[in-house]
Amino acid sequence: MSLHLYYHPLSSFCWKAEIALYENGTAFVPHIVNLMDEGERNAFYEMWPIGKFPVLRDDRDDRIIPESSIIIEYLDQHYPGATKFIPSDPDAARQMRMRDRFYDLYLQLPMQKITADKMRPEGMHDPMGVADARRAIETAYRMVEEDLAGKTWAMGDAFTMADCAALPALYYADFRVPMEGRFPNAQKYLERLKARPSIARTLKEAEPYLHMVPR
Repeated sequence: MSLHLYYHPLSSFCWKAEIALYENGTAFVPHIVNLMDEGERNAFYEMWPIGKFPVLRDDRDDRIIPESSIIIEYLDQHYPGATKFIPSDPDAARQMRMRDRFYDLYLQLPMQKITADKMRPEGMHDPMGVADARRAIETAYRMVEEDLAGKTWAMGDAFTMADCAALPALYYADFRVPMEGRFPNAQKYLERLKARPSIARTLKEAEPYLHMVPR
């Protein structure tokens, strides 16, 4: 088997790559990396010095592919399946990439800011930064709510890379800033995402680790 995914089951960006792999039934070898283990950490940093998840290794072409969006584009090009993650039309592809970036930058990153703050020791918290992150998530929710009106998926009827990005972003953001019935389009979209087999499998595999997420 030529594809190897280096990841952690709680990582939101790893979920994004896993969803794409499961969506098309792409065979791969999973490698959960424990960064608390010195040997595993050193081996991972040797492969990708930035040290961020996920990373895909393709033995067939001797390639290292980091970053979730780049991994999905690589899969679409070199290991295509029934689901095409990048639209063929250039304008549609650009709009899809904008949504992919939106979920990563404007939901995932502020969500991670809040999560990281919960893990800080007393006296080291950043209440102003957390407040800014909460406002950013609220703004993103409003934009998602409007964008999803009348849609099944982020781009309409077709499931794309933008939906792979949306699931972890919305799932974890709802932990930090609950939608609480205020954004029905976004909530229904999240439920549709969670019911999709590739996503349900990703979430199921993460279940044993979810107790580690600070609430």
